[in-house]
Amino acid sequence: MRAVVQRVSEASVKIQNEVVGEISQGFLVLLGIEQLDSSEDVEWLCRKVAQMRVFEDQDGKMNDSLLDQSAEILVVSQFTLHASTKKGNRPSFTKAARPEHAEPLYEEFLAQMEKQIDKPCARGRFGADMKVALINDGPVTIIIDSKNKE
Repeated sequence: MRAVVQRVSEASVKIQNEVVGEISQGFLVLLGIEQLDSSEDVEWLCRKVAQMRVFEDQDGKMNDSLLDQSAEILVVSQFTLHASTKKGNRPSFTKAARPEHAEPLYEEFLAQMEKQIDKPCARGRFGADMKVALINDGPVTIIIDSKNKE
């Protein structure tokens, strides 16, 4: 499971010109699910995202987490995070999970994240053509991969 976590001052997702999810200060999480992902990946990644200390504390240091700031989160599924560009110029998405495997894990990620942060998550719609807008704060952008725990 791979996530691109962006600290934002605001973010939104539209489907057919209708806003379906939006937040103010917090994280925009682009979430890619691969074939080998499981509930263990969901649990590990949710904990990492919720506890990641990239918000400024009262001294201006990156010491606070999403929880410390009572910040919000917007989660958007994005299978293209598992693109392989090894051969040629056309990306291959064979590592990305099929919808029947990915969608339940996406929903599990949302439910687990809501438990972690004790508030609802804004979200996109799985499989939809979405337009995502954001104001990256910092900018702070972190890539986390549950199969490569660095």
